[in-house]
Amino acid sequence: MNRTDRLYAIVERLRAAAPRPRTAKELAERFEVSVRTIERDLCALQESGVPIWSTPGPGGGYSIDPTMTLPPVNFTPREALAIAIALSRAGPMPFADAARAAQHKVIAAMSTEAAGQARELADRVRLFLPGGDELRGLSPELEQAVLERRVVEIAYEDAAGAVSQRAIEPAGFVGREDRWYLVGWCRLRDAGRSFRVDRVRAVRLTDEVAAARPVELVGPDLSDGTHQIPLVE
Repeated sequence: MNRTDRLYAIVERLRAAAPRPRTAKELAERFEVSVRTIERDLCALQESGVPIWSTPGPGGGYSIDPTMTLPPVNFTPREALAIAIALSRAGPMPFADAARAAQHKVIAAMSTEAAGQARELADRVRLFLPGGDELRGLSPELEQAVLERRVVEIAYEDAAGAVSQRAIEPAGFVGREDRWYLVGWCRLRDAGRSFRVDRVRAVRLTDEVAAARPVELVGPDLSDGTHQIPLVE
């Protein structure tokens, strides 16, 4: 886990425990880093404005302001199952680990009775999936490249089997029912290109940050018929 992901995870850990504190030792063991590393992370979060405070002495530790935490979200069994079906139909997808964590959070937020009803309802729904029903992720390096807009170097195999080395300025991912594409500016061709992620044979993430480029400008061959993911209606 990189530091950015760990910082987010620390906040979520403290939110889940609020208003109870968590010690630096507990957090260090959870994230498999040193206590000193956790203390530096907590200091960085505090400096960035996250409302975390420490309580000294026995029973003390680090807490997050409970007024800043989200209230419980009550999912119905049908809503929980709908989310599970949507994730199962996605096949190999970007940020699959995050999707899996979100699915667990949905169940954790439900009452014991509602969660049981959702599982019972899920037993009566089946999907035919040619690739199996395992929620699979894409290359973590490709995900990180899109998240941080970092230039990524790839070995790419085209439809004819020829492999070329490319440096890509990533714009985003575009998906179809059966596959996902990395869309970005290809420095080899000096043009926008889309790359099937299942044909990427090797990945190296660089430290260079690329310019922001809209997906529809660098991937014109994929823009027709696509739509943004509706996070908010």
